[in-house]
Amino acid sequence: MHVLITGGAGFIGSHLCDALLAKGHKLTAIDNLVLGRKENIFHLLGGNDFEFIEEDLLHEKAMRDIFKNGKFDMVYHLAANSDIQKGGKDPMVDYNLTFNTTFHVLQYMKEFGVKKFFFASTSAIYGETYDVLDEDYGPLRPVSNYGAGKLASEAFISAFSLTYQIQTWITRFPNVVGERFTHGVIYDFIHKLQKNPAELVVLGNGEQCKPYVYVKDLVAGILHVVEHATDPYNVYMLGSDTRTKVKEIAAMVIEEMGLEAKIKYTGGDRGWAGDVPEFRYDLSKVNRLGWKAAYTSNESVRLAIQKALGK
Repeated sequence: MHVLITGGAGFIGSHLCDALLAKGHKLTAIDNLVLGRKENIFHLLGGNDFEFIEEDLLHEKAMRDIFKNGKFDMVYHLAANSDIQKGGKDPMVDYNLTFNTTFHVLQYMKEFGVKKFFFASTSAIYGETYDVLDEDYGPLRPVSNYGAGKLASEAFISAFSLTYQIQTWITRFPNVVGERFTHGVIYDFIHKLQKNPAELVVLGNGEQCKPYVYVKDLVAGILHVVEHATDPYNVYMLGSDTRTKVKEIAAMVIEEMGLEAKIKYTGGDRGWAGDVPEFRYDLSKVNRLGWKAAYTSNESVRLAIQKALGK
């Protein structure tokens, strides 16, 4: 197929580019390089089956030209504001970069007759709950602007899928870690310790507990869902059925960096406004489809730390 990937130079998007090219697809990757990095896809540039376009999804004329000329068979939409703290400071960030980008892509697909769509969603749509989360859990009450933008996106995707006969796959990610990441707890801890090797300041009480998945594991899950789920509208959770506490991540980073730093907690049950202290996934639906993460949450975290440190 000729596939369009939005956010193709980003952390997850660039790994998806690698995987789709390995399967023989022709790719066009679009990224505005706000969070994405060209070096993530530098090894792909110049290939016969890969094209990179630096463009903003909200630039309608440019995007219509891209869709008109591309004649795409499928869109993988990963472009979004993935920095939840940044979006919490300014609601327009997630309105534009998380929701409005999705709405525009759907409009382009409708206009140019693209009939297959993948959307990268998130656990943040659920909000704050201590229940085990599955695909049918409700009510959905996001507590971050990022989660709200993704949930609004899912609503419009559902409507477009039914109204315009667009076959859709949605996967809801947990915390994703691995090489090429640009933010997140591991990234922050490493950079803090590089500045002050004697002390690591951890936001919250360290008891925040979430599932983490290694990025290549996640990409394998995405492709498995797209290749094996055949309904007109498909929604699946992806991730690990194990979890890791923030204090465990802090200890692993200190250990892997060979330091003896002391950990200082700022207190409270969360790191910032919009941070969900704890969640867990029920992955039985995707397990029945034949996919299970290769790494546990702790294994994913340690592997990501090692990759970030060049080990």
